[in-house]
Amino acid sequence: MNFFRGVMGGQAAGPQPSGAETIQKLCDRVASSTLLDDRRDAVRALKSLSKKYRMEVGTQAMDHLINILQTDRSDSEILGYALDTLYNIICNDEEEEQDESEDENAQKQADDLGAQFTDTFIQDPEHVTLLLTLLEEFDFHVRWPAVKLLTALLKNQGPQIQGIILVSPMGVSRLMDLLADSREVIRNDGLLLLQQLTKGNAAIQKIVAFENAFERLLDIITEEGSSDGGIVVEDCLLLLLNLLKNNSSNQNFFKEGSYIQRMKPWFEVGDDNSGWSAQKVTNLHLMLQLVRVMVSPVNSPGATASCQKSMYQCGLLQQLCTILMATGVPADILTETINTVSEVIRGSQVNQDYFASVNAPSNPPRPAIVVLLMSMVNERQPFVLRCAVLYCFQCFLYKNQKGQGEIVATLLPSTIDANSISAGQLLCGGLFSADSLSNWCAAVALAHALQDNLTQKEQLLRVQLATSLGKPPVSLLQQCTNILSQGDKIVRRGSKVQTRVGLLMLLCTWISNCPIAVTHFLHNQENVPFLTAQISENLGEDERLVQGLCALLLGICIYYNDNSLENYTKEKLKQLIEKRIGKENFVEKLGFITKHELYSRAAQKPQPIFPSPEQMLFDHEFTKLVKELEGVITKAVHKSSEEEKKEEEVKKTLEQHDNIVTQYKELIREQDAQIQELKEQVTSMTSLSEQLQATITQQQSQIQQHKDQYNILKLKLGKENQGQSNSQGDGSQVNGLQTEELTQLREEVEELRKQHSLLQTQLGDKDALISSLKSGAAQTVEGPAGASDNTELLQELEALRSQVQSQSSEISQLKTERQELLRRAEGGSSDTLPSSDSSLDAAKVAELESRLAAQTSESERLKAEVKSLSESRVELEQQLASATSTVAILQTEKAKLQTDVQESKKEQDDLLMLLADQDQKIHSLKLRLKELGETVEDEDDLDTRDQTDDDEEEEDEDED
Repeated sequence: MNFFRGVMGGQAAGPQPSGAETIQKLCDRVASSTLLDDRRDAVRALKSLSKKYRMEVGTQAMDHLINILQTDRSDSEILGYALDTLYNIICNDEEEEQDESEDENAQKQADDLGAQFTDTFIQDPEHVTLLLTLLEEFDFHVRWPAVKLLTALLKNQGPQIQGIILVSPMGVSRLMDLLADSREVIRNDGLLLLQQLTKGNAAIQKIVAFENAFERLLDIITEEGSSDGGIVVEDCLLLLLNLLKNNSSNQNFFKEGSYIQRMKPWFEVGDDNSGWSAQKVTNLHLMLQLVRVMVSPVNSPGATASCQKSMYQCGLLQQLCTILMATGVPADILTETINTVSEVIRGSQVNQDYFASVNAPSNPPRPAIVVLLMSMVNERQPFVLRCAVLYCFQCFLYKNQKGQGEIVATLLPSTIDANSISAGQLLCGGLFSADSLSNWCAAVALAHALQDNLTQKEQLLRVQLATSLGKPPVSLLQQCTNILSQGDKIVRRGSKVQTRVGLLMLLCTWISNCPIAVTHFLHNQENVPFLTAQISENLGEDERLVQGLCALLLGICIYYNDNSLENYTKEKLKQLIEKRIGKENFVEKLGFITKHELYSRAAQKPQPIFPSPEQMLFDHEFTKLVKELEGVITKAVHKSSEEEKKEEEVKKTLEQHDNIVTQYKELIREQDAQIQELKEQVTSMTSLSEQLQATITQQQSQIQQHKDQYNILKLKLGKENQGQSNSQGDGSQVNGLQTEELTQLREEVEELRKQHSLLQTQLGDKDALISSLKSGAAQTVEGPAGASDNTELLQELEALRSQVQSQSSEISQLKTERQELLRRAEGGSSDTLPSSDSSLDAAKVAELESRLAAQTSESERLKAEVKSLSESRVELEQQLASATSTVAILQTEKAKLQTDVQESKKEQDDLLMLLADQDQKIHSLKLRLKELGETVEDEDDLDTRDQTDDDEEEEDEDED
């Protein structure tokens, strides 16, 4: 223990050992000690020396420390010391760097040392797996150092560590458990660990996302106070950016999980915007970047549109517009908010319409677009803010023809309001102001109002500008060309390259694909001479871009020329280029645009990002236009008139074929519509037929029921006369009963009446006898003989009573039969009347049978109609098939014609080459003959001789 006292600072006798010797002794003690306490003290001593003697500890003790991690898993204290020691020798601590290295070389050496020890540690991947296992320990002194050590390893050798963790079972899941730790220190360092883990690895990003990372991170942000939170919120936002940026799968998962809706409360900053701490600004800036990641133009169009729709529906766009129009917002937050709103509305018609309706809280209220444009053309505003406003205006007009029309309409004479400032007035003011950056921004903004919109290009030709008092107004197109060509004060004010580039980009966008605008531009006699002069001059490097744009503008005038001006037809302009400039020189000057260093930078992203105002020269959409037109203009300049005529003929032929195809397509569409209509009719007829069939079935069942009831009644009425059913009289029948049967029934009724009277008489006699017997029994004397007589009388009395009861029941039955027969008789007599029930039933049955027949005939008619419709449908389908085959034949002929045209062109080129070679050979042979002294006649001499011979022959004929 004296040894450890010396190491830990106690006094020791004799000379002190060096640091390397001490570390060697400690390593030996760690390796050889059998007592856990001795090993723990030795590791504690190594930890205390690891910062001062980083190289020595890392070189000598790393293997021993790793062995401690593997063997002493039961003691959390020694594990914590070992992990802390490894962290000290691997991590490039900032304080250590400041203490040890005051220059860059020392700092680089420290970084190299950390990378070297990291490589040593990860030579065996099991060491990283061991750290992941230690993360499962709940003890704070083990888990926290393990998190820090793993973070340091990821900082030094990220890709290698990521690969090891990716193949480790449950590796990412163990790291995700750190976010659920109740100790904030471990949770916060776990965030830093996951930040390093998810950098640049899409596979790990997906695993982390599907481990419910979004839910946990958003919960932490909410718990920490959202934008008002501290550094923990910033770490969560950085991790979210790592997971979502350039990862379409995670972006889709984030949207489908309804996490976009949970972002809205972040931007509820309230009315009191006075307290903007640095941390709040940082948090809100990251939140805005997170929104932009979801709707970035580099994402797939479908995913971007879906996210834009969700942001509008949940109110996130409305909240961002509130921040946009709020007061007291810091400039960088306002700039990033403008950029965010720009990408949320870009290409989304619903969002663009909403943004057009947003008004600034001013008196009177002004549209947000107007307020933003006022900032863009104001040279006192920050450069980045003006760029953001330009980007917002471009995104508002992107694929928004309605918005383009509204902007151009503010410039037209019929819609100008003198009492209010409009977007068009601000753009014109910026276009002709003294600030070159305002000129460029206004020109680009106005060009976006014309992008891919022929109608607005033609409408903008109507715009008239009042230049000064006493002078007539000039058109906007004329004024733009005047700034470029005239030599007065306007030129000196707009002579800067930035202004001229902006105006030339506007003019190129304006007249491209618009022959009417080209005609208006060429109508000014000064424009073409100015362009040719600019292109032909040899100017400096700064003016080369202007020359290239002038060449592009002149090329557009050739390519989209409709030859309506005799002085400036396509052929005359090409001749002018050949005489004044030269075709090769023209093409070379045209190539200056794409060779410019700032061209490729602008072509990468739609957002205008420039380090300084001077480098703000190209617009993203204009680079697309240049790429589209450069090749076709070069071909148009080099083509001869004959080639153009041939191409025009081919174009006409193709147009004719296209017209024929279009006609057939329209015919097919009409037939499709007719077929669809007929299908609908067939469907409706089928449903009607089914309904009628159901009705018929129902009525048939009702008729059957009535028939059954009729038969039952018939059977009941004819039940009594089944014996006489074979004999049929001549008289009429009523409900199946003959007149003879009715008479017989009446006779039976009379006979039954007689029997009833007789029975009544007998019953009276019996009653009298019973009464006499009762009286006799009362007067009988007592005695055996009397008793026996009495008994006999009682028995006779009971027999008489039973006979009376049986006769009474028989009488009741006869009465019932009599009533039934009477009822039948009355029913039979009533059936003879015209209004009898039987007649009613028969009429009803007849009516039902007639309706059944009508329904059956109607069903047959509908079936015939369905059959005819099916036949007509088959005929139409046959016509459609024939039309389709005709279209295919025409398309084949069109392709064949195009192939023939190309082959004929190729053959003509080959013939021209052969003729040129033949002429060259003839000329060389003539020269050789002349050198040999032979007389060789030229083609002109031969023509002269032929003419002379012809004249002599004519004279001879005259003499004859």
